[in-house]
Amino acid sequence: MTQPEKFLVIGSNSFSGAHFVRYLLEQGHAVLGASRSAELYPVFLPYCWLDQVQKNFQFRQLDLNHDLSGLLEWVSQEQPEYIVNFAAQGMVAQSWQIPEHWYQTNVVAQVKLHDQLRQLPFLRKYVHVTTPEVYGSTEGWIQEHFNFAPSTPYAVSRAACDLHLMSFFKAYGFPVVFTRAANVYGPGQQLYRIIPKALLCARTGQKLALHGGGHSVRSFIHIQDVARATRQLALEAPAGESYHLSTRETVSIRELVEQLCALTDVDFSEVAEVSADRLGKDQAYLLESKKIREQLGWSEQISLETGLQETLQWLDTNLETLKQQPDTYKHKA
Repeated sequence: MTQPEKFLVIGSNSFSGAHFVRYLLEQGHAVLGASRSAELYPVFLPYCWLDQVQKNFQFRQLDLNHDLSGLLEWVSQEQPEYIVNFAAQGMVAQSWQIPEHWYQTNVVAQVKLHDQLRQLPFLRKYVHVTTPEVYGSTEGWIQEHFNFAPSTPYAVSRAACDLHLMSFFKAYGFPVVFTRAANVYGPGQQLYRIIPKALLCARTGQKLALHGGGHSVRSFIHIQDVARATRQLALEAPAGESYHLSTRETVSIRELVEQLCALTDVDFSEVAEVSADRLGKDQAYLLESKKIREQLGWSEQISLETGLQETLQWLDTNLETLKQQPDTYKHKA
C-alpha cells in the first residue's frame, strides 16, 4: 500500500493555512508546517481541534525573510512532493504605510525561495495561493487571466510575484499552479476580518467601522470548500494554470453585516458605524469559477447561511478566550 503524499504548507499558522493543514491530516497525509510566527493560540489553529494528537504533523517556526536557508534545508531532508504556499504580507490598507515590507516579503523573499525550489527533483507541484486583488476593481464575473491592474502596494506585490512565477514556468517548467479565492471565512479566522469582527462587536457591544458605508460587493466562500479545492488542484491540476475559487453568490458588505446582526439578534444601528473608505479599495472583484468546476468537478458544499451559523457557534463557544485576543491587525516587519 502506497503512502499518502507528503505536503509542506508554508504559512501554516494563517487562517487558510491552518485549515488546509487540518484537511490534509484528515485525508491521511504527512504534513510539514512552516510559519514565521510561533503556534500561540489553539482557538485560531483548526488542526489543534482534532480529537487526537497528530503524529503526521511537524511544525517549525521559519520566516522567509530571515530563515530561508533553514527552510530549504528542512525541505531537502523531508522531500515533500507538494508545497502549498499561503505565506504573504497581507492587509491592503496598511500596505500604503510601509510598502517596502510588502515588496520584500511578497516579491524578493518569494523569488529567492522559488529559485531554489525549481531545482528540486522530487517536487511534483507548487501551489501558489495568490489573490484577486491583482486584477484591480472589475466589472462583472471575470475569468482567470494575467492582464493585471493592481491598485495598492499589496496588490502590486502579489501581481509581481505571480508574473515572476509564470516566467519560471515558461523558462524552467516549474510546476506552479495558482489559486485565487473569493473572500474566505469560517471558524478560527482572525478577529480583524469582517465576519468575526462583526460577530464579536454584536456580542460585546463594540462598534464596527463600515468603510464607505459597506457598498463594495464581494463573494464569500467557506474555508473548508477552499481547502478541498486546494488539495485537488495540487494533486490533479496541470502546471502553469490558475484557478478561481468562488461561489456564485454576491453580497455587499453592508448586506453581510445586516445578516450577521440578524443572526445575533442585534439591531444594525447598534453595531455598524459608517467611516471613510480605504485608499485604493476595489469596488468589486467577482471571480468566475467555471474552470475548476468543469475541469475537476469541484463545487462548493457549504452555503453562506450555514457557514455564518458555524462561525457564530465557534465564536460563542470561545467567546471568553476571544475577548482577550487582539481584534485589530498588528503589522510585523
